[in-house]
Amino acid sequence: MEIDRIKEYLTSNNSQERMKAITELRNYDSEVAVPLLLSAIKDEEFLVRSFVAMGLGRKRNSESFAALLELMKFDRDPNVRAEASNSLSFFGQVAAPHLVLSFNQDDHWLVRRSILAALLELNCTEELFEVCACGIKGEDLTVREACVEGFAFLASSVKQKEALEQLISLLDEDWWRLRVRLAKALGKFDLPEAKEALYKLREDEDHRVVGAALEALV
Repeated sequence: MEIDRIKEYLTSNNSQERMKAITELRNYDSEVAVPLLLSAIKDEEFLVRSFVAMGLGRKRNSESFAALLELMKFDRDPNVRAEASNSLSFFGQVAAPHLVLSFNQDDHWLVRRSILAALLELNCTEELFEVCACGIKGEDLTVREACVEGFAFLASSVKQKEALEQLISLLDEDWWRLRVRLAKALGKFDLPEAKEALYKLREDEDHRVVGAALEALV
């Protein structure tokens, strides 16, 4: 699509045309694309703003980085904030401290799951441990499950003992699904404490937990 048509679509009353224009900007370099993406950063439709966040992640420069930080911190829709955090991760490990800060300040499950996934991809050991230690104390069960998986990812890292301590503290959790995740995570650790914890889960009242523990012990 020619740039003049893109500019026309960006001012259209039809949100589908605005999203089409944003998508077409992938074919232009950052110098052209980023200012046009920024012109739609306050669009009334959250889907349009999500497309803007995706576009900014593909056109990486100092302006797009700053814009993504703004979206991640201040947008009113969690879908946009989650998309912005994902796009911010495309900048590499320089984004990690900002992702941690956002995780600590934004307790929406979608945003937190997005940040956890991003830090896993970035292989940021310290930051991943920090957000998992925070998220495991939260109320959302899907986030807590993701945090257990995050701790498992740290099994062969310098944070393995600290991660294992966090996992062992969950042995008496009420929710069976979390204990299943816990058993699978403990199986990643080649440490005596992990085996001892698995032996306890082998005696769990829920057969699904017992099965996961037995599989992890094989």
